[in-house]
Amino acid sequence: MITLGLLIIAIGAFCQSSSYVPINKIKSWSWESYWLVQGIFAWLILPFLGALLAVPAGHSLFELFTADNSFNIGMTVLFGALWGVGGLTFGLSMRYLGVALGQSIALGTCAALGTIMGPVFLSWFFPEQDPLSKLTLSVLLGVAVTLFGIAIIGIAGSMKSASLSEEEKRKAVKDFNFPKGLCIALLAGFMSGCFNVGLTFGADINFGELTDPMFRALPATLLVTLGGFFTNAVYCLYQNQKNQTWSDYGKKAVWSNNILFCLLAGALWYSQFFGLSLGQGFLRESPDLITFSFCILMALNVTFSNVWGIILKEWRGCSRETITVLLIGIAVLILSSFIPQII
Repeated sequence: MITLGLLIIAIGAFCQSSSYVPINKIKSWSWESYWLVQGIFAWLILPFLGALLAVPAGHSLFELFTADNSFNIGMTVLFGALWGVGGLTFGLSMRYLGVALGQSIALGTCAALGTIMGPVFLSWFFPEQDPLSKLTLSVLLGVAVTLFGIAIIGIAGSMKSASLSEEEKRKAVKDFNFPKGLCIALLAGFMSGCFNVGLTFGADINFGELTDPMFRALPATLLVTLGGFFTNAVYCLYQNQKNQTWSDYGKKAVWSNNILFCLLAGALWYSQFFGLSLGQGFLRESPDLITFSFCILMALNVTFSNVWGIILKEWRGCSRETITVLLIGIAVLILSSFIPQII
């Protein structure tokens, strides 16, 4: 059962790492326009449909949104909004570092901090629940190994920056800038970790035993993405006004193409958290794996993003030593996913 759960999470990670590929097929729209439209699918429509799976027969999703749950709902949405900031800077990290390196550093940081921050923040408000007890030795060791993997990949990025000429850097990643990209990626990772904090606050927003264990995290996922959508929508609409790109939405000739690929990108992105919820349903025998599952998802996202980085030739022209260091970093991140099982 545990193996099946991990496999489902891995499939979700692969889908997320592939979600930026359809965006390359979008035509004649500015960044802010397609980002907003794909967000409608990724952060509103699909999470809402997913949350409906958590509703047992004879009940309504809106029964969960009551005054009794108001604090947890508010905190879940709030941390979703903070995660939305991470989503915005996440795109910039890939602009300056490429898909492979940008996702590796941002998602690696997100994996480590997201795992720790959830129980820590929850302990401030509900110390009687002793949420810090979830941060067992095996979980903390897994986080430490994840951070070690990030550091190794960062070294590979530094080696890449030092060894390539400016022309070679631009050929692989048009706006490559390792120092700027590193700072942005670390910020993106920290803010993106708020997603798991939101899920932690919303863990009980479901119908308990009436909800299939595989679907219990989906209402909280909807609330987190709702907060993130608000942050991203405000920024995108601001950019539409600033850049006078409102006309994008009126280009009927590209609507069918762009809506299709925005839907595909949104579905692939949402698959990671849909898969996380389903996978957690098979990990109930191991509380440590439940706590560590978000870190596993992000570490696998890093692994698959580097596969895409190789396919997109972002590491072309690097020395064998640089590639070796990169592969060691990836191997360490993969190893971190199994720490709770090993210890």
